[in-house]
Amino acid sequence: MKRSTDRILTTHVGSLPRPQEVVDLLFAQDRGEAVDPGNFDGVMRRAVADALQRQAEAGIDIVSDGEMSKISYATYIRHRLTGFEGDSQRPTPQDLDDFPEYRDRLVKAGHSATYRRPVCKGPVKVKNLTPVEQDIARMKEALAKAGIAEGFLNSVSPGTIAVFQPNEYYSSHETYLEALASAMREEYELIVKSGLLLQLDCPDLAMGRHTRFKSLSDAEFLRYAELHVEAINHALAGVPADRVRMHVCWGNYEGSHVHDMDCAMIFPIALKAKPMALLVEGANPRHEHEWEAWTRIRLPEDKVLVPGVIASSINYVDHPELVAQRLLRYAGVVGRERLIAGTDCGFGTFAGFGPVFPAFCWMKLRSLAEGARIATKKLWGRAA
Repeated sequence: MKRSTDRILTTHVGSLPRPQEVVDLLFAQDRGEAVDPGNFDGVMRRAVADALQRQAEAGIDIVSDGEMSKISYATYIRHRLTGFEGDSQRPTPQDLDDFPEYRDRLVKAGHSATYRRPVCKGPVKVKNLTPVEQDIARMKEALAKAGIAEGFLNSVSPGTIAVFQPNEYYSSHETYLEALASAMREEYELIVKSGLLLQLDCPDLAMGRHTRFKSLSDAEFLRYAELHVEAINHALAGVPADRVRMHVCWGNYEGSHVHDMDCAMIFPIALKAKPMALLVEGANPRHEHEWEAWTRIRLPEDKVLVPGVIASSINYVDHPELVAQRLLRYAGVVGRERLIAGTDCGFGTFAGFGPVFPAFCWMKLRSLAEGARIATKKLWGRAA
């Protein structure tokens, strides 16, 4: 994994707006309809190639496939693992439950009822590795075509699967996590062996507090968070730390977020996880102030911080000068070489829906790159 040795590098969290033909195929697949494999692969190849080209044109250094083949970052596993059936209730965030009228309007706008969140009703094992192999092939082909050196693929963490897909089979949460970690290990190792970076998506370590675990005390939740990190480390036992990134967030939705747990309670646990790079929120109004937390929380020497310096849940396009200001704050705390410019969350968390208008997404990524160039000039005394 590259460091910002001579300029501030840029990346993002992973998901990007999907073209409508991609969305239609993903929903058909999720409904269990017959989908022609050749057509599916062709559509995905074109979408991934286009996403990489757009990222390159925006000035992004470390790119993703946009999560084109996934209907969502957490529920795609039902097509890759055994043991999952049916659908389940969606545990909405506490800050939305506080205001049901607003919650219902947001849920309706997101069409969340059309996404299946299956239940674990049997043994969790690998069912099909072909989808991840195809993701890898499409990504590597697009990287070569775009002339980009470094890219990553997203995978869901064991704990996030447990938060989104309730357990009705295993005798305890711990045994459920162990089974999930063992099953997901194969996907993680395949991605890393391909030469791509692996990103684990871990909203369970933050958003989980005010969704699935909102009935627990802070202390009880933190014990679960520790278990989830242990599951990550177990699953990554055969993977080098410098080939893995980890994203922690409080949820990419436009709510009050007044129940978001203090980052000072979460980050020390997240830093126990093996991945070298930690991606965190840092641009939205609820979490922008948290750059100061790193004056009290020590970032280990072998870690890299990727703060969000672009907000991903509002349509304002962050000004490049503001992006630079945010980066300079972090650089003053963790150092310029251990800093990469990122986004708060993805821009296509669920296929076909996102709070940011798709065209604005690319404008935001261009602003991210320009802000990184401004910060580079101020930090190194020369243009990027």
